[in-house]
Order: sequence, then C-alpha cells, then structure tokens
Amino acid sequence: MAVKGMQPGRPAHRLMRMNKELRAAAGLVLALAVAGCGTTTQAAPIVARGVAVREPLADPRPYGAADTAFGLDTLGAWCRADPQANLVLSPSSLASGLGMAYLGARGGTARAMAGVLHLPVAGGQALEAGLQARSAALRRLDGPGVTVDTSDQVWADPTLTTLRGYLDAVATGYDAGVAHVPLLRNPDQAAREISQAIAAATHGQIPQLLPPGSLTDVGWVLTDALYLNAAWATPFQVGQTSPGPFTTASGRLADAEYMDGGPYAAASAGGWTAVRLPYRGGQLAMMALLPPANASGCVMPTAKQLGTLEEGTATREIALPRVDLRNKTSMKSLLTGLGMGLAFTPAADFTGLSAQACCIGLVEQAATLRVGEQGTVASAATAIGVEPTAARAGPPPVTFDRPYLMVVTAPATGEPLIMARVTDPATP
Repeated sequence: MAVKGMQPGRPAHRLMRMNKELRAAAGLVLALAVAGCGTTTQAAPIVARGVAVREPLADPRPYGAADTAFGLDTLGAWCRADPQANLVLSPSSLASGLGMAYLGARGGTARAMAGVLHLPVAGGQALEAGLQARSAALRRLDGPGVTVDTSDQVWADPTLTTLRGYLDAVATGYDAGVAHVPLLRNPDQAAREISQAIAAATHGQIPQLLPPGSLTDVGWVLTDALYLNAAWATPFQVGQTSPGPFTTASGRLADAEYMDGGPYAAASAGGWTAVRLPYRGGQLAMMALLPPANASGCVMPTAKQLGTLEEGTATREIALPRVDLRNKTSMKSLLTGLGMGLAFTPAADFTGLSAQACCIGLVEQAATLRVGEQGTVASAATAIGVEPTAARAGPPPVTFDRPYLMVVTAPATGEPLIMARVTDPATP
C-alpha cells in the first residue's frame, strides 16, 4: 500500500522512524509542501512548522537600512574580486537566508554574523518582531502591475533533530517551516527537490539553484526565493530605443541599446548622480546611480549617500541601457572577507538550531535582472547549507532494501541457532 508523503522505494521502517520523530515534536503543525515544478514527479515532503508568535508592530525600516548596508558591502567585495564582470545579487534574499542561520547562531558566531549583516542591536523577541515586520512589508509590495513573491524554507535531513525553539523563531521571523529531504542519504535527490521548489517560487527564472554534487555533508539547507515583475509607472517608448556606445570597465567600447525617457526625479551627492524610476503603484522604484566622472575601480556609495540620493527633487531626462543579467556564485569567500569567517569553521556555534549543527558549509546565490521598456523582471534565490557535527554525520544509514541474510547466534559459542535469507519481506 502506498503511503502519502512516502517517496518511492523508501523502506517502511524509515517512514515509521520519521513519523515517530515528528510525533515527538509536540505542538508542531504537520502539512504537505509541494515539491515544486519540473518534469520529474517528487513526493511532497512533510513539513514541521513551529509556532509563529504575532509580535507587537515593529518598524521594518532599520532592517531595510541594514540590508542596504550589507548589500553595498557585498557588492563592493564582489566587484573587487571580479572588477570586469556584470554583477547582480539580491541583498534581501541573501540577508534572509543568512538571517535564518543567524537565528540558530550563538556566542561569537552570532556576533560576527550580526556585524556583517548590520543587524540592529536587538535580540530575542525584539529581533523576531523586527524580522516579522520586514517580512510582512515585503509581502505588501504586491499591487496592480507589480508582482513580488517571497518564500523562505528550512530543509532538514530526517535523521537530524531541529530544535523547537528554532522552529518557532523562523516561523515568527520568516514564516518558514521545515521540510524533510534526504540530505545525508541521497544529497542529489535533496538538491533536485530543493531546486524544483526554488524554480516554482521564482516562476522558472532560476531552474537549478543546486546542481548535482553541490550538497556534501550538509544536514540543513536554508533557502530564500524572490520574484519581481514590475511595470514602470511611465513605460519607455520602444520607438525611442536606439543604439549607442558604452565604455566597459576595461575601457573598451561596446554597443548598448539606450531607452530614452523622463523627466525623472534626480539628485547629486559626493559626485554621484542618481535618477529615480518609479514602478506602478509607487511602492517600488529603481535608483540608477552614475559614479563620479573621475572614479575608477569598484567605487561604491555609502549607505548615507544612497539615502541622500533617494530624496532627490531635481528632474532629469535619462538614457538607460536595456540589460539582461544573470549571475550564480558562491558567497562564502566574500562573506569570510567581510568578517563572517567564524561561521564557516568547526568552531562555529549553531546550537540554537540543533545540538547536531556544526557550521555553514555553503552559501549559494543565483540572481537575474532584466530591464526593458515596459519594466523590470528579476529573481533571486539563496541557499545556506549547514553541516552537522562530524560525529553525528558519520556514514549514511545501512538500508536493507535488497535480499539479505540474518543469523541468530549464541555469542559465547558462536553456535548459529537460526539463519535466514530474506528476498521479499512482505511474503511469509
């Protein structure tokens, strides 16, 4: 008999053990999560969800400011590592994935992560209330002509224990639950299921966040997905788009397709020139930022300068290139350089997630950005892989899923009392 939620071929004793573990987590709400889209049909993973506490109304703006500062730091570090390349990332998505990891961090690990993430000085319920307000503000950006979809999820191997307090924290701050996938027993299958869920959440924009072979000795994966499709408040006229030269970072001339339009709100500060392009509904806008004319290399505005530029009241016409960007990269070395290195070492402390959690093993982000005459389509997905402690990870469990032998012996003499070969456990 097929069991709902059971993956094909999984031994029945594994299901019984999973069900026993889930029943032991008192107060957890069990649900079925769709595994995503794709040509391969996957069994829906069982999800354990903590109790989300409705916190008092908090101001999400300090968290937006934190994500902005973190994003500028990360983009600057990435630019210095690859100064000739087009780069696109989502600070919001990366901060969400790392933020879920931060809720399980303790001691020096938590302090290092908070510093890099520029988190407001808060802890416990105050932090969770702020994160909850941030998540709610993101969900309210939807409107006519604007689609913003966000989702957060914790994926865990069923043989590992995720603490109830951590489940409550991620449910409160990120509306995230826990799905069980075979990260330790069959990591490629787990990567496939996670990637399918991300593909669905990003409307197919990111079809494979985690390719085969990307998950090694990972017990938990924390994911965030973001999809944006926003129409300009005033679209550019297709007939006014025309070719023109563009000076690349290496100094060579390239061809670009420039969209002409305006007037738009503009401002200047510290040599920077910024133009604000609003989307329909007025809740979203793009800031196009031109660095000082004499700037070279990976110059970035400060968060304070960016805030000043956003308040511009002058008006300017613009010529903005059409772009179609796509990046996928590991953020681990960048984050280490920014000061989060402790989180990636065996000395890390993620005991707030699980007593079996060791350290962050991978930080992957994929992002896309397409800017055209009608508006902007963008997507991003982040995966944070948390490794289990070496002692707990060990070799994968032995699954007796093919003909096997059994021998009952008397240990003192070695006398074999019973021997058997099992070829079909369902037949007497």
